Amino acid sequence: MTRQYDIIIAGAGGIARAAGLMLMEFSDIPPRLYIGNRSLINADKMAKWITEGISKSIQIETFELRDDEISEKTGRILKKADILLDCLPGSLAPKMARLAREYGLHYANLTEYVAETDEIIEMARDADTGFVLQTGLAPGLIDVLGHYLFQQFCEVYQVTKADKLELKVGALTRHAVAPHYYGFTWSPVGVATEYLKEAIVVRDFKETKLRALSERAKIIIDGITYEEDLTSGGAADLPKSLENKLRSLDYKTLRFPGHYAWVDSQLSSFKNTAEAISSLQSKMEEVIPHIEEDQIVLYASVEGKDAKGTLRKLEISRTILPQKVGKHLLRAIQTTTAAPLLQSAFYLLENAPRGIILQSQLPAAQFLKGHFNTEVYGKLV
Repeated sequence: MTRQYDIIIAGAGGIARAAGLMLMEFSDIPPRLYIGNRSLINADKMAKWITEGISKSIQIETFELRDDEISEKTGRILKKADILLDCLPGSLAPKMARLAREYGLHYANLTEYVAETDEIIEMARDADTGFVLQTGLAPGLIDVLGHYLFQQFCEVYQVTKADKLELKVGALTRHAVAPHYYGFTWSPVGVATEYLKEAIVVRDFKETKLRALSERAKIIIDGITYEEDLTSGGAADLPKSLENKLRSLDYKTLRFPGHYAWVDSQLSSFKNTAEAISSLQSKMEEVIPHIEEDQIVLYASVEGKDAKGTLRKLEISRTILPQKVGKHLLRAIQTTTAAPLLQSAFYLLENAPRGIILQSQLPAAQFLKGHFNTEVYGKLV
């Protein structure tokens, strides 16, 4: 970072808190941070929490980010800021993106929601500032990592196409018990949504959609057996950008064995109802606890034949545990989601691109080697 930036974080939840803390702790020149939230009390709590976790001198200002109007203070902050980091629920992403465009800010968000992402793409296609979408872990870093592996595969083995690109991420607890073999480490509505909305994949070199939870399999990563299955949103724009280069491409969510069978048993009673997502969410929240001690398991691989016809495979895996940042211990889901969001933010601030930047369009090696990502994921490339 070569100058002090003015950065807005919209939201005051777990990921927003992690992003603010990591921004201040890992930056050589901490930015001026503005925390906007519908509840000013929660924004103030987040500011106090960050300040208590950092030993260096920092500047934080909070403001009320209302749904219905822009106050004088909010307008002043929006006019002076350089970028808006959207850590609000995905349903609000188009509203936040419109604010960023209206006030001439760069913008980055985390949502895996497909319809909202498509809306922002249309809205900001010709914007004068940059909009990086779906910048978290999945979608987000896992897609940049997969794209990097594909580029490496083609370069090393002197080909232009491959058979399979597989992306897998699990936000898991350290332990799991019957009957559900799961614990919530992030949003219950996000889990229910990814289990029920269609997954975008590549099959026979063409982008297509498949029913979520329709291609279950087992995989062993670092000696531990997991179950994997298709879920929505995690592949970002890779199916569209790589459809003519890969015979098969998909994103699957990792779970402990037994969890998906339990989900099937719940879905069997309401799978054809219009309220299936909310029904599954309610059922899961009745019996599945929220657990603080978590882990993130990620895996990406590319497989295909080299120029001489020999079958080859490149793969990368990581298991990320909770990490102390400043004086606070952050959950793995917090650091692994916030790091690529911050890396995307500084890509925008330092390069000033215009319009929409999707995951396949980020400079993969440079991004993966970035300061924030390295602090959390270690050396990926």
